[in-house]
Amino acid sequence: MEISGLQWILTLVFILGLLAYDFFFHVRKAHEPTIEEAAVWSAIYIGIALLFGLVIWFFDGPRYGAEYYGGYITEKALSVDNLFVFLIIMASFKVPRADQQKVLLFGIIFAMIARSIFIFLGAAAIERWSWVFYIFGIILLLTAGNLLKGEVTDSEEGEDEANNFIVRLAKKMFHTTDYYDGDKLFTVENGKKVMTPMLLVMVAIGGTDVLFALDSIPAIFGLTQESYIVFTATAFSLMGLRQLYFLIDGLLDRLIYLSWGLALILAFIGVKLILHALHENTLPFINNGEPVHVAEVGIELSLAVIIGVLMITVLASLYSPKGKALATIQRVQKYSEEYLNLPDNAPEAQRHELSMKLNNELEKSKRIPQKYRDELIESESEYHDLVDRARGAHAAHRNA
Repeated sequence: MEISGLQWILTLVFILGLLAYDFFFHVRKAHEPTIEEAAVWSAIYIGIALLFGLVIWFFDGPRYGAEYYGGYITEKALSVDNLFVFLIIMASFKVPRADQQKVLLFGIIFAMIARSIFIFLGAAAIERWSWVFYIFGIILLLTAGNLLKGEVTDSEEGEDEANNFIVRLAKKMFHTTDYYDGDKLFTVENGKKVMTPMLLVMVAIGGTDVLFALDSIPAIFGLTQESYIVFTATAFSLMGLRQLYFLIDGLLDRLIYLSWGLALILAFIGVKLILHALHENTLPFINNGEPVHVAEVGIELSLAVIIGVLMITVLASLYSPKGKALATIQRVQKYSEEYLNLPDNAPEAQRHELSMKLNNELEKSKRIPQKYRDELIESESEYHDLVDRARGAHAAHRNA
């Protein structure tokens, strides 16, 4: 695949232009995007990525087009999974909702930088040493195993990520405030310039991005070895991730089998890489340094497996008994919180509608097996307290 210097420059200018537009017209002024805004811009960014794939398909052929789409879908799925950790970090730092856009955009920019470095290092290593495919394959198999084991809970992971070495070092070296000053990275306290938690949360997210790159780059190199495709598929998978978060916020928690789906995809690509390494083998202790004639997995099959696994994962998460149980529990919590947040002068019809919705979901929740309740409800006492306060508030209003 021959890519001219001009094509590289135009691609970089286009991507940087999208990021600049995102910052100046969406992020610079702190606000929480509406569902409509998030939906429109998510569709725009996904549309741009899909159209770019058609350009590659038309000018460079179906093979490279399929490699781009396979890489884009895989990296997009991994990026969505990364959002979980970003959100845990922001929750642990108590980042104001309106300021989360800037944190997410910073995370996307840092991810692009980290992944770009790993892409060109990886491409150089692959070109010089074919045995690097063995290492990439083993990394993906280990990552898949860790996803399946799930030894670290979300809260523990968030606490660990939010207090990583870089953050602890920053806290020791620089004076930091315990409060936010809008979305400023620095503020003035007692006449001195000091850091705010906003800078610390960006440092925490930047540190985790390096770890994410170690997993995502071997995955896409398992689908294509073309640096241009690897870079563009990775970059476009990250574009629009900020808007996607605000669009599917709440749905993220319902993708309970996402880790299983990603583990299967990474394991599949890991095996594909090892098969490719055997086919290109030069290691003297394997078949005397000669290539091993094994079947290789084509890009068409890879693309079909990736799309199929993701579809099954999403459908199983949303429509399995456990997925339905989680949705019911979340709706009970949602309607309870909405009722408690009603103003004193809220219309009677609105109170009645919310109360009916809450009661309907509570009836459904009674049919949830205890094993799912124990697994999905973090604190049974807090859950019941929330519901009791909402129902008590409605009863008090009716008796007033």
